[in-house]
Amino acid sequence: MKNILVTGGAGFIGSHTCLALLEKGFNVFIIDSFENSSERVIKRILEAYKSNKNNLNINMKVFKGNLCDKYFIKEVFNRIKNENKEIHGVIHFAGFKAVAESFVEPLYYWQNNVVGTINLLEIMNEFNCNNLVFSSSATVYETKDNCLLNESSKFGPINPYGNTKYSIEMLLKDLFQSSAKKWKLASLRYFNPIGAHSSGLLGEDPKDTPNNIFPLIANTALGTQKILKIYGNDWPTKDGTPVRDYIHVMDLAECHLKVLKFLINSEPEILYLNVGTGIGTSVLDLVKTFEKVNNVKIPFVFEKRRIGDGSFLVADNSLLISKMNINYFRSIEDMCRDGWKWKQLNPKGY
Repeated sequence: MKNILVTGGAGFIGSHTCLALLEKGFNVFIIDSFENSSERVIKRILEAYKSNKNNLNINMKVFKGNLCDKYFIKEVFNRIKNENKEIHGVIHFAGFKAVAESFVEPLYYWQNNVVGTINLLEIMNEFNCNNLVFSSSATVYETKDNCLLNESSKFGPINPYGNTKYSIEMLLKDLFQSSAKKWKLASLRYFNPIGAHSSGLLGEDPKDTPNNIFPLIANTALGTQKILKIYGNDWPTKDGTPVRDYIHVMDLAECHLKVLKFLINSEPEILYLNVGTGIGTSVLDLVKTFEKVNNVKIPFVFEKRRIGDGSFLVADNSLLISKMNINYFRSIEDMCRDGWKWKQLNPKGY
Protein backbone atom coordinates (compact mmCIF):
# COMPACT_ATOMS: atom_id res chain seq x y z
CA MET A 1 0.00 0.00 0.00
CA LYS A 2 1.55 3.30 -1.12
CA ASN A 3 1.79 6.39 1.11
CA ILE A 4 0.99 9.64 -0.70
CA LEU A 5 1.43 13.17 0.62
CA VAL A 6 -1.07 15.69 -0.76
CA THR A 7 -0.39 19.38 -0.24
CA GLY A 8 -3.51 21.53 -0.38
CA GLY A 9 -5.54 18.37 0.12
CA ALA A 10 -8.55 20.23 1.53
CA GLY A 11 -8.94 22.43 -1.54
CA PHE A 12 -11.38 21.93 -4.39
CA ILE A 13 -9.24 19.66 -6.57
CA GLY A 14 -7.21 18.32 -3.65
CA SER A 15 -10.21 17.03 -1.71
CA HIS A 16 -11.59 15.14 -4.71
CA THR A 17 -8.15 13.67 -5.38
CA CYS A 18 -7.75 12.55 -1.76
CA LEU A 19 -11.07 10.75 -2.02
CA ALA A 20 -9.98 9.06 -5.25
CA LEU A 21 -6.71 8.00 -3.58
CA LEU A 22 -8.53 6.47 -0.61
CA GLU A 23 -10.86 4.58 -2.90
CA LYS A 24 -7.86 3.06 -4.69
CA GLY A 25 -6.30 1.89 -1.43
CA PHE A 26 -3.62 4.53 -0.88
CA ASN A 27 -2.60 5.85 2.53
CA VAL A 28 -3.12 9.61 2.35
CA PHE A 29 -1.30 12.32 4.31
CA ILE A 30 -2.64 15.84 3.86
CA ILE A 31 -0.86 19.15 4.38
CA ASP A 32 -3.10 22.20 4.33
CA SER A 33 -3.01 25.65 5.91
CA PHE A 34 -6.81 25.99 5.57
CA GLU A 35 -6.33 29.63 4.54
CA ASN A 36 -8.52 29.11 1.48
CA SER A 37 -10.36 25.95 2.51
CA SER A 38 -12.39 24.61 5.40
CA GLU A 39 -11.29 22.04 7.96
CA ARG A 40 -14.78 20.57 7.61
CA VAL A 41 -13.73 19.28 4.18
CA ILE A 42 -11.79 16.51 5.91
CA LYS A 43 -14.94 15.10 7.47
CA ARG A 44 -16.69 15.25 4.10
CA ILE A 45 -13.91 13.30 2.37
CA LEU A 46 -14.34 10.56 4.95
CA GLU A 47 -18.15 10.62 4.64
CA ALA A 48 -17.93 10.25 0.85
CA TYR A 49 -15.41 7.44 1.24
CA LYS A 50 -17.57 5.56 3.75
CA SER A 51 -20.66 5.94 1.58
CA ASN A 52 -18.88 4.09 -1.24
CA LYS A 53 -17.18 1.40 0.82
CA ASN A 54 -18.15 -1.52 2.99
CA ASN A 55 -14.65 -1.51 4.50
CA LEU A 56 -14.53 1.53 6.79
CA ASN A 57 -10.79 1.44 7.48
CA ILE A 58 -9.58 5.02 7.14
CA ASN A 59 -6.01 5.60 6.03
CA MET A 60 -5.75 9.40 6.13
CA LYS A 61 -3.96 11.89 8.40
CA VAL A 62 -3.96 15.67 8.31
CA PHE A 63 -1.18 18.13 9.18
CA LYS A 64 -2.14 21.80 9.50
CA GLY A 65 0.55 24.21 8.39
CA ASN A 66 2.05 26.30 5.59
CA LEU A 67 4.69 25.26 3.07
CA CYS A 68 6.45 28.58 3.64
CA ASP A 69 7.51 27.05 6.96
CA LYS A 70 10.23 24.59 5.94
CA TYR A 71 10.63 23.29 9.49
CA PHE A 72 6.95 22.33 9.54
CA ILE A 73 7.37 20.31 6.34
CA LYS A 74 10.39 18.52 7.77
CA GLU A 75 8.45 17.71 10.94
CA VAL A 76 5.68 16.15 8.84
CA PHE A 77 8.17 13.93 7.03
CA ASN A 78 9.80 12.98 10.31
CA ARG A 79 6.50 12.09 11.94
CA ILE A 80 5.57 9.84 9.02
CA LYS A 81 9.04 8.29 9.09
CA ASN A 82 8.68 7.65 12.84
CA GLU A 83 5.61 5.55 12.03
CA ASN A 84 7.95 3.39 9.94
CA LYS A 85 6.35 4.67 6.76
CA GLU A 86 7.93 6.00 3.61
CA ILE A 87 6.32 8.68 1.45
CA HIS A 88 6.23 7.20 -2.04
CA GLY A 89 4.99 10.29 -3.83
CA VAL A 90 3.72 13.85 -3.46
CA ILE A 91 0.81 15.52 -5.23
CA HIS A 92 1.38 19.25 -4.89
CA PHE A 93 -1.78 21.38 -5.06
CA ALA A 94 -1.01 23.98 -2.38
CA GLY A 95 -0.93 27.50 -3.78
CA PHE A 96 -2.98 30.62 -4.31
CA LYS A 97 -4.89 30.69 -7.59
CA ALA A 98 -7.05 33.81 -8.01
CA VAL A 99 -5.88 35.60 -11.16
CA ALA A 100 -7.37 38.98 -10.24
CA GLU A 101 -5.94 38.84 -6.71
CA SER A 102 -2.50 37.99 -8.08
CA PHE A 103 -2.36 41.40 -9.79
CA VAL A 104 -3.04 43.10 -6.46
CA GLU A 105 -0.80 40.89 -4.30
CA PRO A 106 2.05 39.62 -6.53
CA LEU A 107 4.56 39.35 -3.66
CA TYR A 108 2.05 37.27 -1.71
CA TYR A 109 1.65 34.91 -4.68
CA TRP A 110 5.36 34.52 -5.36
CA GLN A 111 6.12 33.93 -1.69
CA ASN A 112 3.38 31.35 -1.20
CA ASN A 113 3.52 29.54 -4.53
CA VAL A 114 7.21 29.61 -5.42
CA VAL A 115 8.98 29.73 -2.05
CA GLY A 116 6.57 27.14 -0.66
CA THR A 117 7.40 24.79 -3.54
CA ILE A 118 11.15 25.27 -3.08
CA ASN A 119 10.79 24.37 0.60
CA LEU A 120 8.81 21.26 -0.27
CA LEU A 121 11.36 20.10 -2.85
CA GLU A 122 14.26 20.63 -0.46
CA ILE A 123 12.64 18.43 2.19
CA MET A 124 11.60 15.82 -0.36
CA ASN A 125 15.21 15.67 -1.52
CA GLU A 126 16.45 15.32 2.05
CA PHE A 127 14.13 12.35 2.62
CA ASN A 128 14.88 10.79 -0.77
CA CYS A 129 11.28 11.23 -1.96
CA ASN A 130 11.56 11.90 -5.68
CA ASN A 131 8.06 11.38 -7.17
CA LEU A 132 6.09 14.60 -7.65
CA VAL A 133 2.89 15.48 -9.50
CA PHE A 134 2.66 19.27 -9.71
CA SER A 135 -0.55 21.24 -10.10
CA SER A 136 0.33 23.58 -12.94
CA SER A 137 -2.01 25.55 -15.19
CA ALA A 138 -2.87 26.32 -18.79
CA THR A 139 -2.14 29.95 -17.87
CA VAL A 140 1.53 29.20 -18.62
CA TYR A 141 0.70 29.37 -22.34
CA GLU A 142 0.48 32.27 -24.70
CA THR A 143 -3.06 32.02 -26.03
CA LYS A 144 -3.99 32.23 -29.70
CA ASP A 145 -7.48 32.68 -31.08
CA ASN A 146 -9.16 29.37 -31.98
CA CYS A 147 -5.96 27.31 -31.70
CA LEU A 148 -5.69 24.23 -29.51
CA LEU A 149 -2.78 24.36 -27.09
CA ASN A 150 -0.36 21.45 -26.98
CA GLU A 151 2.52 20.85 -24.60
CA SER A 152 5.03 22.52 -26.94
CA SER A 153 2.91 25.65 -27.47
CA LYS A 154 4.65 28.95 -26.78
CA PHE A 155 4.83 30.06 -23.16
CA GLY A 156 3.42 33.47 -22.32
CA PRO A 157 1.57 33.83 -19.00
CA ILE A 158 -0.26 37.15 -18.79
CA ASN A 159 -0.81 37.38 -15.03
CA PRO A 160 1.27 36.96 -11.84
CA TYR A 161 -0.50 33.70 -10.97
CA GLY A 162 0.52 32.21 -14.32
CA ASN A 163 4.05 33.54 -13.84
CA THR A 164 4.41 31.60 -10.58
CA LYS A 165 3.26 28.36 -12.25
CA TYR A 166 5.63 28.90 -15.17
CA SER A 167 8.52 29.62 -12.80
CA ILE A 168 7.89 26.42 -10.83
CA GLU A 169 7.85 24.44 -14.07
CA MET A 170 11.26 25.92 -14.95
CA LEU A 171 12.52 25.00 -11.49
CA LEU A 172 11.34 21.41 -11.93
CA LYS A 173 13.05 21.25 -15.32
CA ASP A 174 16.33 22.41 -13.79
CA LEU A 175 15.91 19.94 -10.95
CA PHE A 176 15.36 17.05 -13.34
CA GLN A 177 18.37 18.02 -15.46
CA SER A 178 20.67 18.20 -12.44
CA SER A 179 23.40 15.63 -11.94
CA ALA A 180 21.30 13.50 -9.56
CA LYS A 181 19.08 12.08 -12.35
CA LYS A 182 16.72 10.58 -9.80
CA TRP A 183 13.57 12.67 -10.01
CA LYS A 184 10.25 11.55 -11.49
CA LEU A 185 8.23 14.68 -12.15
CA ALA A 186 4.95 15.59 -13.85
CA SER A 187 3.47 19.03 -14.43
CA LEU A 188 -0.24 18.81 -15.11
CA ARG A 189 -1.47 21.89 -16.94
CA TYR A 190 -5.10 22.16 -15.93
CA PHE A 191 -7.65 23.90 -18.02
CA ASN A 192 -10.97 24.69 -16.23
CA PRO A 193 -12.09 22.19 -13.57
CA ILE A 194 -15.75 22.50 -12.57
CA GLY A 195 -18.51 20.26 -11.21
CA ALA A 196 -18.46 18.30 -7.95
CA HIS A 197 -18.49 14.79 -6.55
CA SER A 198 -21.73 13.04 -7.52
CA SER A 199 -22.64 12.49 -3.84
CA GLY A 200 -22.96 16.23 -3.27
CA LEU A 201 -20.61 15.93 -0.28
CA LEU A 202 -17.64 17.61 -1.97
CA GLY A 203 -17.56 20.66 -4.20
CA GLU A 204 -16.07 24.07 -4.88
CA ASP A 205 -16.43 26.43 -1.93
CA PRO A 206 -14.49 29.71 -2.29
CA LYS A 207 -14.00 31.41 1.07
CA ASP A 208 -14.19 34.90 -0.39
CA THR A 209 -16.08 36.30 -3.38
CA PRO A 210 -15.75 33.70 -6.16
CA ASN A 211 -13.54 34.50 -9.14
CA ASN A 212 -14.26 31.39 -11.20
CA ILE A 213 -17.30 31.25 -13.46
CA PHE A 214 -18.98 28.11 -12.15
CA PRO A 215 -19.52 29.15 -8.50
CA LEU A 216 -20.87 32.45 -9.82
CA ILE A 217 -23.36 30.64 -12.05
CA ALA A 218 -24.47 28.41 -9.16
CA ASN A 219 -24.83 31.37 -6.78
CA THR A 220 -26.97 33.17 -9.34
CA ALA A 221 -29.17 30.10 -9.85
CA LEU A 222 -29.58 29.82 -6.09
CA GLY A 223 -30.47 33.50 -5.75
CA THR A 224 -27.65 34.46 -3.41
CA GLN A 225 -26.33 36.58 -6.29
CA LYS A 226 -28.85 38.60 -8.27
CA ILE A 227 -27.18 38.59 -11.64
CA LEU A 228 -24.24 36.93 -13.39
CA LYS A 229 -21.62 39.19 -14.92
CA ILE A 230 -20.05 37.91 -18.13
CA TYR A 231 -16.84 39.74 -18.90
CA GLY A 232 -16.89 40.64 -22.56
CA ASN A 233 -19.21 39.84 -25.46
CA ASP A 234 -16.77 41.14 -28.06
CA TRP A 235 -14.15 38.39 -27.98
CA PRO A 236 -13.26 36.77 -31.35
CA THR A 237 -15.42 33.70 -30.67
CA LYS A 238 -18.68 32.37 -32.10
CA ASP A 239 -20.90 34.25 -29.63
CA GLY A 240 -18.43 36.88 -28.39
CA THR A 241 -17.88 35.27 -24.98
CA PRO A 242 -14.64 33.55 -23.90
CA VAL A 243 -14.23 29.87 -24.81
CA ARG A 244 -12.76 27.50 -22.25
CA ASP A 245 -12.04 23.79 -21.87
CA TYR A 246 -14.11 22.67 -18.87
CA ILE A 247 -13.22 19.36 -17.23
CA HIS A 248 -15.09 17.54 -14.47
CA VAL A 249 -13.16 17.76 -11.21
CA MET A 250 -13.43 13.96 -10.74
CA ASP A 251 -11.86 13.37 -14.16
CA LEU A 252 -9.05 15.68 -13.10
CA ALA A 253 -8.67 13.83 -9.78
CA GLU A 254 -8.52 10.48 -11.53
CA CYS A 255 -5.87 11.81 -13.93
CA HIS A 256 -3.65 12.54 -10.93
CA LEU A 257 -3.85 8.92 -9.85
CA LYS A 258 -2.98 7.64 -13.31
CA VAL A 259 -0.01 9.98 -13.59
CA LEU A 260 1.19 9.18 -10.06
CA LYS A 261 1.09 5.43 -10.71
CA PHE A 262 2.89 5.98 -14.01
CA LEU A 263 5.71 7.90 -12.30
CA ILE A 264 6.12 5.39 -9.48
CA ASN A 265 6.51 2.56 -11.98
CA SER A 266 8.72 4.42 -14.46
CA GLU A 267 12.36 5.41 -14.78
CA PRO A 268 13.29 9.02 -13.89
CA GLU A 269 11.67 11.47 -16.31
CA ILE A 270 9.77 14.74 -16.46
CA LEU A 271 6.32 14.94 -18.05
CA TYR A 272 4.26 17.90 -19.18
CA LEU A 273 0.61 17.05 -19.76
CA ASN A 274 -2.41 19.13 -20.72
CA VAL A 275 -5.40 18.04 -18.66
CA GLY A 276 -8.59 19.02 -20.41
CA THR A 277 -11.29 17.43 -22.56
CA GLY A 278 -10.21 19.06 -25.80
CA ILE A 279 -13.71 20.54 -26.20
CA GLY A 280 -14.25 24.28 -26.19
CA THR A 281 -17.37 25.69 -24.52
CA SER A 282 -18.20 29.39 -24.47
CA VAL A 283 -19.31 31.05 -21.26
CA LEU A 284 -22.71 31.66 -22.81
CA ASP A 285 -23.03 27.99 -23.80
CA LEU A 286 -22.07 26.95 -20.27
CA VAL A 287 -24.80 29.17 -18.84
CA LYS A 288 -27.40 27.80 -21.28
CA THR A 289 -26.39 24.19 -20.56
CA PHE A 290 -26.63 24.80 -16.81
CA GLU A 291 -30.11 26.28 -17.28
CA LYS A 292 -31.32 23.39 -19.43
CA VAL A 293 -29.90 20.52 -17.38
CA ASN A 294 -31.05 21.92 -14.03
CA ASN A 295 -34.26 23.66 -15.14
CA VAL A 296 -33.22 27.03 -13.69
CA LYS A 297 -32.84 30.55 -14.99
CA ILE A 298 -29.56 32.48 -14.88
CA PRO A 299 -30.04 36.24 -15.38
CA PHE A 300 -26.85 37.81 -16.73
CA VAL A 301 -25.36 41.04 -18.03
CA PHE A 302 -22.29 41.72 -20.12
CA GLU A 303 -19.46 43.74 -18.60
CA LYS A 304 -16.17 45.00 -19.99
CA ARG A 305 -13.38 42.50 -20.50
CA ARG A 306 -11.49 41.59 -17.33
CA ILE A 307 -7.74 42.04 -17.04
CA GLY A 308 -5.84 38.78 -17.35
CA ASP A 309 -8.49 36.98 -19.41
CA GLY A 310 -8.14 35.60 -22.92
CA SER A 311 -10.54 34.62 -25.68
CA PHE A 312 -9.77 30.94 -26.26
CA LEU A 313 -8.14 28.36 -23.99
CA VAL A 314 -8.69 24.76 -25.10
CA ALA A 315 -6.40 21.74 -24.71
CA ASP A 316 -4.86 19.47 -27.23
CA ASN A 317 -5.04 16.51 -24.84
CA SER A 318 -3.77 13.83 -27.22
CA LEU A 319 -0.56 13.24 -25.22
CA LEU A 320 -2.52 12.72 -21.99
CA ILE A 321 -4.91 10.30 -23.69
CA SER A 322 -2.18 8.22 -25.32
CA LYS A 323 0.33 8.28 -22.45
CA MET A 324 -2.18 7.53 -19.67
CA ASN A 325 -4.60 5.41 -21.72
CA ILE A 326 -7.59 7.63 -20.95
CA ASN A 327 -10.69 7.01 -23.05
CA TYR A 328 -13.50 8.76 -21.19
CA PHE A 329 -14.41 12.21 -19.91
CA ARG A 330 -17.62 13.22 -18.18
CA SER A 331 -19.81 15.59 -20.21
CA ILE A 332 -20.49 19.28 -19.70
CA GLU A 333 -24.02 18.21 -18.69
CA ASP A 334 -22.55 15.98 -15.96
CA MET A 335 -20.46 18.89 -14.71
CA CYS A 336 -23.50 21.18 -14.53
CA ARG A 337 -25.68 18.54 -12.89
CA ASP A 338 -23.15 17.53 -10.22
CA GLY A 339 -22.11 21.11 -9.50
CA TRP A 340 -25.72 22.19 -8.99
CA LYS A 341 -26.40 19.22 -6.70
CA TRP A 342 -23.46 20.29 -4.53
CA LYS A 343 -24.75 23.88 -4.36
CA GLN A 344 -28.32 22.89 -3.54
CA LEU A 345 -27.21 20.57 -0.73
CA ASN A 346 -24.65 23.08 0.56
CA PRO A 347 -26.01 26.58 -0.09
CA LYS A 348 -23.64 28.09 2.47
CA GLY A 349 -20.71 25.83 1.59
CA TYR A 350 -19.03 23.59 4.12
